[in-house]
Amino acid sequence: MRADEIIEAIHAVMLYSADAGWGKKEYSAAFATDLMSDALAMIQQSPETTVLISGLCNAQVLRTAEMLDVNLVIIVRGKHLSDRDLAIADEMNLSLFATDLTMYETCGILYEKGLHGI
Repeated sequence: MRADEIIEAIHAVMLYSADAGWGKKEYSAAFATDLMSDALAMIQQSPETTVLISGLCNAQVLRTAEMLDVNLVIIVRGKHLSDRDLAIADEMNLSLFATDLTMYETCGILYEKGLHGI
């Protein structure tokens, strides 16, 4: 599933993206958690095609994405990161989006559209 299709399906807004071609990137899986230790333990294969979905709204989710080589992060429940955290996303070349949907709704919509869990 292409990134722009993912973002459209969940009515997300861009918080930051350093990559002008972000929308054309293909993703095959998603993982949702607020516990970054779970993300570190579970995202083992193809992190570059895995979407990280979280309600955690601080630099920890960005640093975890960087460690895993995940480049698309979706923040749920209408949360937004601070300017300081957005500067960190810039340094890491992450694509960062936010949706007002809950984590459950976000995962359900993306699963229904064909994006499967890891």
